[in-house]
Amino acid sequence: MPDPRGRKAERILWFSAPFLLGLFIVSALYLPRTLSLVSAGLLLLLGLVIFFSARRVAELDEEVGVERNQLRGIVFGLEDALIAYDKEFRVTFFNPAAERLFGVKADRMAGHVFRSQDVDIPEYKLITQVIFPSLAPGMASKSPPGAYPQVVEISFVDPPLELRVVTSPISDGRGRVFGFMKIVRDRTREVFLVKSKNEFLTVASHQLRGPLTNINWALQTLGQDKGLSRESAGLVENAATASRELLSVIEDLLNITRIEEGHFGYNFAETDLVEFINRILGEATPQARRASVKLYFDRPKAPVSKILVDPQKLAIVFSNLLDNAIRYNVPNGEVVVKVDTVPDEPFLKVSVKDTGIGIPPKQVEKIFTKFFRADNALKFQTEGSGLGLYIAKNVVQAHGGQIWVESEMNRGTTFNFTLPTDPSLIPSHEAAIE
Repeated sequence: MPDPRGRKAERILWFSAPFLLGLFIVSALYLPRTLSLVSAGLLLLLGLVIFFSARRVAELDEEVGVERNQLRGIVFGLEDALIAYDKEFRVTFFNPAAERLFGVKADRMAGHVFRSQDVDIPEYKLITQVIFPSLAPGMASKSPPGAYPQVVEISFVDPPLELRVVTSPISDGRGRVFGFMKIVRDRTREVFLVKSKNEFLTVASHQLRGPLTNINWALQTLGQDKGLSRESAGLVENAATASRELLSVIEDLLNITRIEEGHFGYNFAETDLVEFINRILGEATPQARRASVKLYFDRPKAPVSKILVDPQKLAIVFSNLLDNAIRYNVPNGEVVVKVDTVPDEPFLKVSVKDTGIGIPPKQVEKIFTKFFRADNALKFQTEGSGLGLYIAKNVVQAHGGQIWVESEMNRGTTFNFTLPTDPSLIPSHEAAIE
């Protein structure tokens, strides 16, 4: 990279040249011979400085040319469309990817000043909606207002397109903005594949859930037959357990699809959290007893006011956390559920602490990732989908809370999450869809 101090020195020398040359002429005409020789030496020195400075300027110009060509190659080779325009919305750059995406040649775009009215011109309609995203049929902002880079996702019906547009300012060294640059990525195929996958999971899950529910009901009925031998009763119980687990996985897949499509649906109601947890722990007691794990509830020291939650969705959170705490615990282990207020903050804090196998330190940050299961969990329990904690995180955040985990290998894990006591902290949601 060129040294700015060196370039400044060169400019000073160039500006000094006329002064030194004039000094030499004056000294040659009016000064003694000795001083004239000194002036000649200075002129020679000045000539050398000018020569080397000129050579350095040529080298810098060549370096700038190389960098310009490299940048040009990168920009022209981009798969993403790139559009640059000044503060008057006059197009100053339009790369080949933009030509392909918008169907307009760069020379046609160069110098064109875009206005919102251009949306009525078929040739400019799509580009105008990208430059002015509020004119697009569907727009979702993915960045805070006023902060750069600005990221928006734009949807079009005719033609069917899904675009992600990243807008950044173009500024000089002093931070003065003189234009903007948009990088436009075509996400149509990506969105189509995700939608197709979700539709397949939804259809497959719905088709499987009905028959499995019937199978599970039949197995439960069969298990109540007192005439079964011990061996037959054990087989029926194992089959019923496997059926319930498969139904749980199917329900998780359906829930994830609803969450990612924004159709999970929330119905909030005032709820006594202590009473709610008491009921949940009662439902988890049979599973804990079979695993030889003790359940405890550490109630808050002071009375807790009712809070707004979706009881059905919050039950999913507790079910997943308690299932993990019991499943990955040790024989004669413990699970402690605790509720308390957060000092000086409008939140309740809930913790689910176990004495189980723990989570490897390097994998703690991945624990809420979809389909992720820790290495030791895979060895300890081969069954599991890795979906429960992902769903739990989404539900807690939809309630306006946060969820995090603390763990120590072979000592246990504590899942903590918060729930707001102030209803205004709960994000707005779509109504529940059955």
